[in-house]
Amino acid sequence: MKLWDKGQSTRASVEQFTVGRDREFDARLARFDVVGSIAHAMMLQECGLVSEDEGAVLVRELRVIAREIEDGSFRIAETAEDVHSHVEDLLTQRCGEVGKKVHTARSRNDQVLVDMKMYLRAELASVRTETAALVGLLLELAERYAHVPLPGYTHFQIAMPSSFGLWFSAYAESLIDDLESVVAAYHVVNKNPLGSAAGYGSSFPIRRARTTELLGFAEMNVSSVYAQMTRGKSERISASALANIAATLSRMAYDVCLYSSQNFGFVALPTDATTGSSLMPHKNNPDVFELIRAKGNRLQAVPTDIMMVTGNLPSGYHRDVQIVKEMIMPAFDELHSLLAMCREMLPVLKINEAILDDDRYTLLSSVDAVHAKVREGMSFRDAYREVGQSIARGEFTAAAAHEHTHEGSIGNLRTDIIRRQLERVMAKVDDGVVRAAEAMLAGT
Repeated sequence: MKLWDKGQSTRASVEQFTVGRDREFDARLARFDVVGSIAHAMMLQECGLVSEDEGAVLVRELRVIAREIEDGSFRIAETAEDVHSHVEDLLTQRCGEVGKKVHTARSRNDQVLVDMKMYLRAELASVRTETAALVGLLLELAERYAHVPLPGYTHFQIAMPSSFGLWFSAYAESLIDDLESVVAAYHVVNKNPLGSAAGYGSSFPIRRARTTELLGFAEMNVSSVYAQMTRGKSERISASALANIAATLSRMAYDVCLYSSQNFGFVALPTDATTGSSLMPHKNNPDVFELIRAKGNRLQAVPTDIMMVTGNLPSGYHRDVQIVKEMIMPAFDELHSLLAMCREMLPVLKINEAILDDDRYTLLSSVDAVHAKVREGMSFRDAYREVGQSIARGEFTAAAAHEHTHEGSIGNLRTDIIRRQLERVMAKVDDGVVRAAEAMLAGT
């Protein structure tokens, strides 16, 4: 069934091309489509656009379909154009003429809009929770290895003393900043477009505020024209949030790959967390982190992909935005897998606690030597020159290390402050309201 069927036939090739992969990706939207339809049916009944009995029939049968989705027995028919068509077709088969009334005062355009908004906020909430779990793990590792030294590098040259605690806490704090963009994206998508119809509203006396309340949205996209314009924009903003996390994970993965090479030997992976070579029997490769690096880099291109599809469109609906689903949904899948692998692999890293025993790291203490002279009264510039000249003459010897006491240094990680930062950003979203609203509508 096609919701736009007027009794005219369409070429099979045109139908196949325009439907594309909708059925494949729409399966993920099925629950949201049914929940949105329940809210819409309730509103129609309250507004007198369907009778009380008709509204009850629609809600009852939609809840049956919701249970079928949950138990896995729901399948979008090959004859259906998309999930919206299939759900309405099921209602018509089971409820007769009443089923046809569910589409009163809405278009497939605002139907897919509300489905995608609900999908995006659910996925963003999940990413938020999973990322916070990784931040917690990184902070635990930072505290465990707070005093284990790690050489700091700039320009790939030996620089200054660092620590594994400082390294782990750095990525924890980076992910917290990334979570700010996830929260921002969540607030953008948590607005109700339902009732905008084909982008120009409806002459029916519907109550958009009511469906906004029923679906747990924080507010509505007020202008019906703008509601349509959020298609593609919501996905691009969400993809940008994912890209920020992916960039952090990719950079961290690069560090692990570098640090695990024999030339560095800072960390090692257990053999069951590596892969081998078909030719070289000695190889234990950090393929997981190499793939995290590569997939994280690829995810950073998704916002641009979406922009290339939607960036030159005028207002109003255009079929171009259909393929945005094919970009954003796999991106969420990919990021979920990267976060899961990071949480699995980081705890099994074997940390080398004797790195600085190697004489090559003698020069790490050059800055401490400068500071020692400054403490004795020499100006920094003269101390810098004197130490630099001793290094050039090959006369420099390791200086006594000075304690680092300022916040965010190797001697004072202040993970308590970072934890409070995490608590603050997590408190900016309460998705319990959304879960409760969706559960009420589905009757669960």
